[in-house]
Amino acid sequence: QVQLVESGGGLVQPGGSLRLSCVAFASSFRIDFMGWYRQPLGKQRDVVAVISNSGGSINYADSVKGRFTISRDNTKNTGYLQMNSLKPEDTAVYYCYAVVSGRIYWGQGTQVTVSS
Repeated sequence: QVQLVESGGGLVQPGGSLRLSCVAFASSFRIDFMGWYRQPLGKQRDVVAVISNSGGSINYADSVKGRFTISRDNTKNTGYLQMNSLKPEDTAVYYCYAVVSGRIYWGQGTQVTVSS
């Protein structure tokens, strides 16, 4: 079993920045793809960004390209989502996920609110 623990959410003004972190346990398992989804209140969950194990393959949703950066540090079993130039429409619960041996594991979610 793999457990993911998220942190870094909060309240920011439009144009501000946040960095989300996702720590994966147990570290002895190889984690393939990692990524982030988000779910605005009352809406469906949509993919935000995905990164491969080596970091050589990265994909972003069109809505966040140029503003968000996904990365990972395999020595710490941690994934990151750096969010810049935040907009009110970025407000959502953000969930990290990891793919291990073909199974998908989810973090608990962290609230990101962008508001004046």
